[in-house]
Amino acid sequence: MFENYDYIKDILSGEIFLLALTLGCFLLGVYLYKKTKISLLQPMIISIVTIIPFLKLTGIDYQLYYEKTYLLQFMLGPSVVALGYVLYEQIEHVKSKIVSILISIIVGSITAIVSVVLIAKAFGADELITASLVPKSVTAPIAMKLAENIGGAPSLAAVFVVLCGVFGALVAPFILRLAGIKSPTAKGLAIGSSSHALGTSKAIELGAVEGAVSGLAIALMGVATALLIPFADKFLL
Repeated sequence: MFENYDYIKDILSGEIFLLALTLGCFLLGVYLYKKTKISLLQPMIISIVTIIPFLKLTGIDYQLYYEKTYLLQFMLGPSVVALGYVLYEQIEHVKSKIVSILISIIVGSITAIVSVVLIAKAFGADELITASLVPKSVTAPIAMKLAENIGGAPSLAAVFVVLCGVFGALVAPFILRLAGIKSPTAKGLAIGSSSHALGTSKAIELGAVEGAVSGLAIALMGVATALLIPFADKFLL
């Protein structure tokens, strides 16, 4: 009996099975979202609520899952670079608004850092949590390194980044409509600078300009946050 259990666990923890499971959950989310248009059924959310219970039930360690699905982690890089093609198609539009884009990114980065520190302190969060929250609005690899540099926990920073992205993808269109924002450039900047890649996937659905500017905002937000975080570490934390 136990021999069979070990054999089954070896299959379930194998690279092929875990890759197939992850891709299957994502494709299921894509199908459900296209059919229902319900924001809570986005691929990322479906994948999270399916894979985490699976790992718990089977006793598969997350580090093992991470190692076995490294191919998907590797593809994050090319997928972000692919956003450059969307940006290239809208390059003339971006050039005409480059000054406003840069100013918006700088203001957005300052606002994101200062607001999250003040809110965290108001709720009594300790320094570790606060430092991990500071880079929440940039893409995960950058956020993890920045959080580590100012005394935060990279793993916590990654969790906050994902939560921020999911939340932004869910509520950004509603908030933009509520605020009466109609400019495609403004929409792309708002989503990309606050919700990075997950938000950008939603921005692409809104339109080509929104998707292109949102993709640009990811890179610029990462640079701006990296430059501003040392000041936050000195004066706010």
